[in-house]
Parts: sequence; structure tokens; C-alpha cells
Amino acid sequence: MQNIAQFEIIARVGSIDIKEKVTYLSIAANYNRKIDDKWESDTHWNRVSFFGKLQDKVAKAAKGDLVRVTGRVRQSSYDKDGETQYTVDLIAEVFGILAKPSDKADDESE
Repeated sequence: MQNIAQFEIIARVGSIDIKEKVTYLSIAANYNRKIDDKWESDTHWNRVSFFGKLQDKVAKAAKGDLVRVTGRVRQSSYDKDGETQYTVDLIAEVFGILAKPSDKADDESE
């Protein structure tokens, strides 16, 4: 049996950074939490890497779009100024646009 580390994020697009061989998408997922008997939104930003044909799909996305991304999690490290820096990379394998910003009111009423 193969072991896997995977993720699924349904969130709104914050920014798209297109490079030659990789595109980075920053997406914001909101979680509600109760603080002092009051519910507050707690936003978590995620930076996801897209390669190959998925870059063309991401290029059609825009800020505010509701998207679904699934993929694999990869941990890595590198040396910087004599110290080891650890990273967690989110590598996309599936991408889809679920709604445009004009559809936001429809999503919240459901």
C-alpha cells in the first residue's frame, strides 16, 4: 500500500504569481471560532504551487474566485546563512473554479 500526504482546500483567490515554470496561487480559507461568546472569522492563507498544464487553468482564475484545489504535501529543507530552513510545499494536482465573485451572495445564502 502506498503512503500519501495530500490536501484539499476550498477557498477564495487572493493573488496569482505567474513564473516561467511554476505558478503560485495564494488562497484564503476562513474558519469561524468563538472568542468571548462572539463568533469571529479566522483567515488562513495558503500558497499552492502549480506546474505544467495546471498553470493554464490557474491563468483563467481571478482574485475573489472560489476555487477547489487538491494535491500533495511535500516537506523540504535548505540552508540559509548556516541555518537549516524547513518548508512545507503544497503541490497542486487538481484545480477547479467553483464560483466567481459575483456568485458570492449565492454561496452565502446556501
